[in-house]
Amino acid sequence: MKALAWMSEKKDNGKVLCKACNQRCVLDKGELGKCGIRIVGEDGNLYLTTYGLAAAYNVDPVEKKPLYHFLPSTPILSIGTVGCNMSCKFCQNWEISQHPQTHNGEVFGTTLMPQTIVNICKTHGIPSIAYTYNEPVVFFEYAYDTMKLVKENGIKNVFVSSGYETKEALEVLKPYLDAMNIDLKAFNDEFYKNIVGARLKPVLKTIEHAKKLGIWVELTTLIIPGYNDSKKELEKAAKWIASIDKDIPWHLSRFFPAWKMQDVPPTPVETLKMAYEIGKEAGLNYVYVGNLDDEDRASTYCPSCGYRVIDRSGHLGQYVINHLEDGKCPKCKTEIAGVWS
Repeated sequence: MKALAWMSEKKDNGKVLCKACNQRCVLDKGELGKCGIRIVGEDGNLYLTTYGLAAAYNVDPVEKKPLYHFLPSTPILSIGTVGCNMSCKFCQNWEISQHPQTHNGEVFGTTLMPQTIVNICKTHGIPSIAYTYNEPVVFFEYAYDTMKLVKENGIKNVFVSSGYETKEALEVLKPYLDAMNIDLKAFNDEFYKNIVGARLKPVLKTIEHAKKLGIWVELTTLIIPGYNDSKKELEKAAKWIASIDKDIPWHLSRFFPAWKMQDVPPTPVETLKMAYEIGKEAGLNYVYVGNLDDEDRASTYCPSCGYRVIDRSGHLGQYVINHLEDGKCPKCKTEIAGVWS
C-alpha cells in the first residue's frame, strides 16, 4: 500500500527531495527514486509504495545477519520489501531488491503491518527484528513505524544495511535502532561506482555517525576475487576500521557467483585467511570469516587473554556455545564489547 514518505522535502521548483538515503533523489511528479519504491504523486507529495508489504520474512538465528556480538544464539525476525537504492552486480536477493526497477515500479509482498510484526515476536518470544533482504532505509516510514512500536514492547531493532542512510534519517531512527550490520563492500570508490551504483564516502560517514550515536555496529565485507581482494585494499580497510574503534567486529564473507557476476569464481579460502590476518594485524579485536565453516576464525576470543569466549561452527556461524559471564571473559573478567542482553 502507499503511504506518505515524510522523510522528504518539497523544493521551490515543485520537485521533491527524498532525504531517506544518500542517493538524495530529486523527483518530479510521477518519477520513481533509484530504489523503485518512492514516487512523487500528482499532489506533489512523495509516497512509499511498499508500506506494510513484506516481500520476505523469516525467523533466523541472529548470527546469520551476521551479528556475533548482539544477543548471541537468539532468534531474530527478518523482514524486507522489494526495492533497493543500490544495484550491486553480485546481489544475492536481486529478485526482490531490483524488481521495481526492472518492472516499472511494480511491487509485491504479503501484508504485514507493524502491529502484526510485534504480535509475531511476542507470541514466539523473539527478542529482536532485522530490517534486511533489501536496503531498509528505502522503506524508511514502514520501518520507522514498526521500530517505534517494537521498542515500546521491549523488542530490539536491527538494520542490515549498505550504510547509505542520510545523517537526518539516522538521527530520527537513533532512539529505536539498537544495532546495525553495515556492508563495507570495498575500500575503493571505483568499485562502488562501477559495481554497486553508489559511492564509498557516504558509507564511511554513516559508519562513523552510527558509532557516535551509540548504535552497536558490526561490518561485513564480501570479498570478491579480482575486485576488492587485494592485500593493499584490505589493509587500508582494516586500518580505517581500527582508527574508528578496534572493537568493531569485521566479518569477511566468502563470495559465491550471483546475478550479474556468475562468471566470477568463489573466494579462495586462502584469501579469507589472509584477510583475517590483516584485520588482526591492524589491531582489530574481533575478526571473523563467513560463508565458510571455519570454527577457529568464526569464534570470539578475549582480546586480553586470548580465551575463546564464544564457540561458533557452521558456515554461517550459527552453532553457538557462549561462555561469557555477564558479558565478560570467564577467565580474566575482561568486558567483551557487544550487546549481550
